[in-house]
Parts: sequence; C-alpha cells; structure tokens
Amino acid sequence: MIIGIGNDLANIERIGRTLDRFGDRFRDRVFTELEQRRSENRANTVESYAKRWAAKEACSKALGTGLRMGIAWRDMSVRNLRTGQPVMEVTGWAKERLDSLTPENHEAIIHVSLTDDHPWASAIVVIEARPIPD
Repeated sequence: MIIGIGNDLANIERIGRTLDRFGDRFRDRVFTELEQRRSENRANTVESYAKRWAAKEACSKALGTGLRMGIAWRDMSVRNLRTGQPVMEVTGWAKERLDSLTPENHEAIIHVSLTDDHPWASAIVVIEARPIPD
C-alpha cells in the first residue's frame, strides 16, 4: 500500500547560485558527507546537488510534513546502488515520522526517481508499506 507520495522541481541555476554564495555552509547544512562526495565527483556537480535537493523536498512531502515539524535536511539522504539507482534513506525525526506512518506488521520502502533537464531537476518519492512475511 502507498502511504506517501511527493514530488519536487528544483531550478539547477538557483542551486548553483546558492552553492556559489554559501559554499560549504550550505553543503554541510543540507547534504550528508556521502551526498557531497557523490556530487563533487560528478561531471555535473550542480545538477547532482539539485537532484538531491529535490529528493529531500519530495521525501518531506511524502512524509506529510514538508520541511517543518522537526525534519532536518540531513535526516534525508540519497545514495546510489552500484547500478546507479538512487535510494533514499531517513534518520532522526524523518525516520520517526516514517515509523509512525508505517502500519503494524509492515515495512516501509522508499522509492525515489531523479532526473534533470537543464535548468530543472526533479524528484519523485513514493513510500510503500509492505506486509512483513510471517
């Protein structure tokens, strides 16, 4: 069953200007070390950050809160499997919120899809609750 869905559209140029203006202060406030390493090692660094920004916004919407009620940017993190597939992980208050949404005897799976087409980066997050097999 679907327990949450969110999407977001981020302007890559706006994220680039923010990175230029605030640098590490912005990176460290919003992105985990893993996300920063991944983005900095990409040919399209700004696009990578913009997609991750959009994913965090979409995840907060899927959790039903937006970026309020105690969710911190770094409580949501995008990593990539070896295949390149993005995976959303939550910690802190975002994990507590996810746990409160997940029905008893179910596990939550967060699906995330990222894309960009300059000047836009987009993310969709779907949170699924699957019954835990006996």
